[in-house]
Amino acid sequence: MGDKMPHGPAMVFGMGAAMILGFLLALFIAAIFLWMAGKLLGIEKASIGRAMVAILGGGIFGGIVGAATAAIFPPLAPLLAFLANMWVIKTVFDTGWLRAFLAWILSAVIAGIVMVILALLGIFTIGALAAL
Repeated sequence: MGDKMPHGPAMVFGMGAAMILGFLLALFIAAIFLWMAGKLLGIEKASIGRAMVAILGGGIFGGIVGAATAAIFPPLAPLLAFLANMWVIKTVFDTGWLRAFLAWILSAVIAGIVMVILALLGIFTIGALAAL
């Protein structure tokens, strides 16, 4: 093939667009689960928009805190990253630490239940998680 690229710029653009759309879809789905958990726990300010901000902001802030802590004292990094994520959920939903933690846990439980239901219906396979 020589020095020719096998894929042109359209292919690279298409792959980038698909990645961005996939990211936004995953963000929206995770936000739905966090929103549902917040509503079930009686968090008044729980909304889809706030849940999206909490998911994205918590991930970014938790990652920054975790990376900064890992550079100084690695054993403490996961705990501080987790607390940073919880702080974002707490702040965005304007609730307490316990409700933020329970919303986080309940959103994971709801996601698991939805995956099991989809798997039983044949729409989703647990093996698909291996790609993650």
